[in-house]
Amino acid sequence: MKYAGEAPQGPAVEPAAGTGPRVPAGHDELLGTRNRVARSILDHGPSTAAELAERLELTQAAVRRHLDTLVAEGVVEPREKRVYGARSRGRPAKVFALTDCGRDAFDQAYDQLARDALRWIAQSAGGGEMGDAAVAAFARARMAAQAEGYREALAAVAPEDRAEALARALTADGYAATARSAPVGEQLCQHHCPVAHVAEQFPQLCEAETEVFSRLLGTHVQRLATIAHGDGVCTTFIPKKTTTASTSTAGRNPA
Repeated sequence: MKYAGEAPQGPAVEPAAGTGPRVPAGHDELLGTRNRVARSILDHGPSTAAELAERLELTQAAVRRHLDTLVAEGVVEPREKRVYGARSRGRPAKVFALTDCGRDAFDQAYDQLARDALRWIAQSAGGGEMGDAAVAAFARARMAAQAEGYREALAAVAPEDRAEALARALTADGYAATARSAPVGEQLCQHHCPVAHVAEQFPQLCEAETEVFSRLLGTHVQRLATIAHGDGVCTTFIPKKTTTASTSTAGRNPA
């Protein structure tokens, strides 16, 4: 479940008693209210069902139903409420807190942070060609570290199975990759790119990735399309005949 930075406003699924007529709960409305529950926990910290009901003007029964769903989805988790000072009798109140997964479901500023960092690297190196070279060096170092795990995966299979093994390794890192046969070779397709928004501004990330693919597969490869360039899928052509690895084809080839 992906949450927006601001919770959508609208009538609650179950208004508190006396606040108005009950509104039929459609699917979108349920999701919107669940979003509000999660957002309230994000804004105010770990909260009890009673606190959430009061803030959102919902019944506790409605809040608990949404919390049950959020717990099942791994978005929130129940915890024992911390008590400072003498503890009163009875069971401690249960609060609900966002999990790491729940926090990640809200809009983040990681892309902007990455762009700012790469821009700082380029400016610190003097800008211009020197700045571009510094960003490229960073991109290569990043991919070299990432490629260590890929190299182990490819070493365990026959050469003709390396593209498929690389696709599985990339999928494990969030790239949703597949390998398929193509005329005189294979195509490695990445249906998702975690750094696509950053790579739009810094194509060195794509170029370094292509260079690594070339070295891992032992042949030159040709980048046909990239998500960062506006294509639907990152597509890399791997020729069937093995040749000396080359980095001259790194980057995106024009159509």
